[in-house]
Amino acid sequence: MKSKLACSVGLALSISTTAMAAEPSRWETPTMINGRAAMLMPELNYLTFQHMDQLFATRPVAAGDTRRELSRDERDIGDSFVFEGKEQGLEDFLESTATNALLVIKDGKIVKEIYRNTSGEQTRFMSFSMAKSMLATMIGIAISEGKIKSVDDKVVDYLPDWKGTAYADVTILNLLRMRSGIDWKEIYEFGSETQLTKVHDNSLVGYKYRWCDYARNEAKPLNEQGSTFNYSTLDTSVLGCVLEAATGMKGADYMSKKIWKPAGMEAQAFYVLDGSDAVGREFYGAGFNATLRDYGRFGLMMLENGKVGETQVVPQDWVKASTVAPADSAVVDPEVGYGYGHQWWTISGSDAYSAVGLYNQYTYVDRSNNLVIVKLAAPASPLGYERENLDFFKRISETLATK
Repeated sequence: MKSKLACSVGLALSISTTAMAAEPSRWETPTMINGRAAMLMPELNYLTFQHMDQLFATRPVAAGDTRRELSRDERDIGDSFVFEGKEQGLEDFLESTATNALLVIKDGKIVKEIYRNTSGEQTRFMSFSMAKSMLATMIGIAISEGKIKSVDDKVVDYLPDWKGTAYADVTILNLLRMRSGIDWKEIYEFGSETQLTKVHDNSLVGYKYRWCDYARNEAKPLNEQGSTFNYSTLDTSVLGCVLEAATGMKGADYMSKKIWKPAGMEAQAFYVLDGSDAVGREFYGAGFNATLRDYGRFGLMMLENGKVGETQVVPQDWVKASTVAPADSAVVDPEVGYGYGHQWWTISGSDAYSAVGLYNQYTYVDRSNNLVIVKLAAPASPLGYERENLDFFKRISETLATK
């Protein structure tokens, strides 16, 4: 979250040619591979983030027959916001932060819903690392069902063929808290030689191997597990593979059965896969896509302690454990004031918390003010603007509290 990101999108064709089999799938042609390499282009990412299913193989997350209806109470959310030291009106603020969509839910009712840049009610927006928070809820459900016995269980307990690997003895708790001790640098310099970029290029772009293949075959220990917070999409990928093994289900199917249907989501969602249809696995660290209102429903479910109507979708104690940072993780990003729970970011000095994705994707939950805000964006720079967005959320909360 804190690394400087220099974004370049021109991948060499060597990745394309080495990734291709004799008869490439529809996702493995040079055109598709180079399209995935270019998906972050600042001039076009507002569009690609709305159409990831046209760039990647995907797996659907089916919605059910019963929808959770969201009533409306249109209200003013404020008309003065500050971005980079400049006071702006709402529309100017949304434009300057490259916002594709905004949803504000107060006291269970939609008070503001805005779509921009060709998006609409049916658009499935890329969530990036908001997907990590969603995976954490599935882990909690699997524990409540006895599929996973304990957060103290080890990776090798569910993935026995990982015996002897760097991740074998890492506990589920330390994966959830980003304390695996594995040597991993979350540096987003696409087109360079960084560790994350290597996996991104070869897995998500080139479809040469899966994220969990890299974790099993290449990961090395660095610190004692549990000792050091280190934000790692690789940890989340391993957590997803543990979930698959424990439940005997694809992640998308488990999400559909345990959350998407019982929570009353209105539309089918999907996961981006890290390989072609036959071999790809859900990109648990950043590959979930859903409509704006369904992200809002997810936030409401968390706000309501995991309950939707009379149905306890996510265990209440798991919601609490996930969204309160332990003392040694209360401030892991002093610059912004973030703490870290179980794949959820906490907000220092408040009881608010948020799922946060690269390129400024947020599902922000403010317990004190009974408020959920979803903000989905596509700025040129994937990092930055965290403080401005948090100030924006706080200003909305203050405005609605006075009306």
